[in-house]
Amino acid sequence: MTSPPTAATPHQRILRLPEVCALTGLGRSFIYQLQAEGCFPQRIKLGARAVGWIEEEVQKMVDG
Repeated sequence: MTSPPTAATPHQRILRLPEVCALTGLGRSFIYQLQAEGCFPQRIKLGARAVGWIEEEVQKMVDG
């Protein structure tokens, strides 16, 4: 199970959905499904209609 979403620090890179899909090889809906199940890093809110994922958390998930 993943930890709750955290705020990004200034040194962390934020990935938008297309980058997360490319890095993981997963589709949008499957990423959201895994996230809802607690099996994928939680997204963080970037703005009113924008979200992103912390690159380090996604990379850890990809690396296993």
